[in-house]
Amino acid sequence: MELYQLTAEKLSELLEKKECSSVELTQSVLDRIKAKDGEIGAYLTVCEEEALKKAAEVDEKREKGESLSALAGIPMGIKDNICTRGIRTTCASRILENFVPPYDAFVMEKLNAKDAVILGKLNMDEFAMGSSTENSYFQKTHNPWNTQCVPGGSSGGSAASVASGEAIVSLGSDTGGSIRQPAAYCGIVGLKPTYSSVSRYGLVAFASSLDQIGPMGRSVKDVAMLYSAICGRDPHDATSALREYPDFAAGIKKDVKGLRIGIPKEYFGEGVAEDVKAAVWNVAKTLEKEGAVLVDVSLPSTDYALSAYYIIASAEASSNLARFDGVKYGYRAKEYKNLTEMYENTRSEGFGAEVKRRIMLGTYVLSSGYYDAYYKKAKFTQIRIQEEFCKAFESCDLLLTPTTPETAFKLGERMDDQVKMYMNDILTVTVNIAGLPGLSVPCGLDKKGLPVGCQLIGPKFSEQTLFNAASVWETSLGGFDLSATLA
Repeated sequence: MELYQLTAEKLSELLEKKECSSVELTQSVLDRIKAKDGEIGAYLTVCEEEALKKAAEVDEKREKGESLSALAGIPMGIKDNICTRGIRTTCASRILENFVPPYDAFVMEKLNAKDAVILGKLNMDEFAMGSSTENSYFQKTHNPWNTQCVPGGSSGGSAASVASGEAIVSLGSDTGGSIRQPAAYCGIVGLKPTYSSVSRYGLVAFASSLDQIGPMGRSVKDVAMLYSAICGRDPHDATSALREYPDFAAGIKKDVKGLRIGIPKEYFGEGVAEDVKAAVWNVAKTLEKEGAVLVDVSLPSTDYALSAYYIIASAEASSNLARFDGVKYGYRAKEYKNLTEMYENTRSEGFGAEVKRRIMLGTYVLSSGYYDAYYKKAKFTQIRIQEEFCKAFESCDLLLTPTTPETAFKLGERMDDQVKMYMNDILTVTVNIAGLPGLSVPCGLDKKGLPVGCQLIGPKFSEQTLFNAASVWETSLGGFDLSATLA
């Protein structure tokens, strides 16, 4: 096998035993990017020279016998809304096309301290607003399983790069499903962590109360390794939790005996494809055979979650994106007569259609006379959803659901039907609304040969339980099969 085809766990072992070097590994992945990315379109910026330099530094440290982390020398890609000092960070938007941050996001500081090799920045829906990675100003990203299909979004570049061998692991961000949904579409593992467990410092804000950076990889252990590297308290982020985190990868126990798994009926209703239901039920039955106990639960407010999410997220987006006005940094319109016109022209030319749509919706629901009718009710719905999850977890340890109602759809198929596009997030937004962790893992293929994802949801800070359960399923399959996309 080629080095780019292996998991981070296996590569970490090979590097430790000096059976390959980080330079050899990094070159293997860079060669894969050159060969494949013209077809996939995962990267917006590739840092070849910097990546090879970092890989050589790691090899030198290893030769000297220095103690290195499990991620030392592992090549990875970073979603382009996470600030990287000296490396262009665009949010896939014209308004930030040439923005080069003077600082690193907290997660980047942690990864640099672990000696990870950063390959470059990955494509996304503009400002993380979308479910297909078709809203990027620069290019569309294609699904490695079928390049006529979308990879999901907004972290489509992050998912596609891992699935196609153009990165070993990657970082994405998840506001309403933007890690889990593309992970499901591309047949990989993706974690939306507990809100506050990973610092948002340096993540370009979409909806601050919902956004969360998270890891994506080809195996449960790969994701656990990367999550352990990025979680933790950050004094720059007042919302980050002050608590100790274990080594999640080392702590994985492939045992679900006595684990109570809730099956929420609302997640298996109308609109969920039969192929998807069958694949997820197969996971449930497999875990039951391994000793888990299946429990029927209900989350009655699920039907209102999508509406509440888009009101809350758009309201916060309208506030957060007000800073992009052409004054201090980013794109500025060339033609204007006064300051007001400069603002108007800059934002009209700099933002894409989907970003404008959400800014206008957010401004509307926050405006005088509509705040109580929309935003306030959405926040009440958020509280009700949180309470329903708390009640559900009284009778179960985690929940098992489909990640998405359907598998990946064709490029361009839903660009003219925004409601249908938004419905892709109907099974994932509740996790963000409640601040819970959610893990998407592959659970089979549909009749078209496209990946199906199942979602494990747990109480706050229950990531270890999610990893344990997912590992039992992964072991039963003999590992998640990406041979079709890594060839």
